[in-house]
Amino acid sequence: MKKKQGSVSLVVFLWLLSAWLMPLQAQPIRALQQGNDSTSRQSAPGLAAGQIVDEVDLAGEFAFVRVQYDSYFRGGFGYGPWSVDFPDADRNFLRGVARLSHVRVMPEPIVLRLDDDQIFEYPFLYALEVGRNGGPFFTPPEINNLREYLLRGGFLLIDDFWGTREWEAFENSIRMVFPDRELERLAPDHEIFRIYYDTQGPQMIPALGNPDNMAERDVDTTAVFAIRDDDGRIMVLINWNTDMGDGWEHTYHPRYPTRYANLSYQMGLNYLIYSLTH
Repeated sequence: MKKKQGSVSLVVFLWLLSAWLMPLQAQPIRALQQGNDSTSRQSAPGLAAGQIVDEVDLAGEFAFVRVQYDSYFRGGFGYGPWSVDFPDADRNFLRGVARLSHVRVMPEPIVLRLDDDQIFEYPFLYALEVGRNGGPFFTPPEINNLREYLLRGGFLLIDDFWGTREWEAFENSIRMVFPDRELERLAPDHEIFRIYYDTQGPQMIPALGNPDNMAERDVDTTAVFAIRDDDGRIMVLINWNTDMGDGWEHTYHPRYPTRYANLSYQMGLNYLIYSLTH
């Protein structure tokens, strides 16, 4: 498929025409979303009895695209670290976007490799567990495609990797894409943390089975880093020492704390809205 110059910017523009923002007070996600069937129809809070809203929109503008990548060491090929939390986390986040904003969503997540030119059709990519097994192994076509995609206006969200060893593995990989660009630590007052919900800066979201939110590796604080383009726009957003994916995946799990599920959706909506408006 031929690359389309400016396709990312065009999709963002069309999104912005149809999806005006609707800031909400934080509400329990479990009250907003019920069940695990992505095609189910549910009554929404605040609607009269009998009123129904669709969970999905077959003509939706937002598609959740997960990056499939290979790792340097064992377990990286096929269903490797890239597939953690899939597909429940992706489906639940789509459901949350539909309920908590006016952004229309596609019903199912998409999985693409970075050397697939289809990534140029989607302005938002998600990748996680990027520190395991030596970090992502990017081929030259993947490196070139990702660099071009981001410089055209695309956005890559990195999630769920922990500690200094995993950071070093990820940094080694991302430096192949942008060897000369700074990995900037974002201050808590950056607009991305309050563009839709006020999350008061970076937040540590625990994995299932960690209700006390203890650090998983050798660093006990969370941070968000960014790589910017020449105009200052964030191209790559990096969640370090936090696990939004588990907050999405385990929204309905009785042992997963609701406050962390809520926070994971609020953070995700902030990042998504930023990517659509910058």
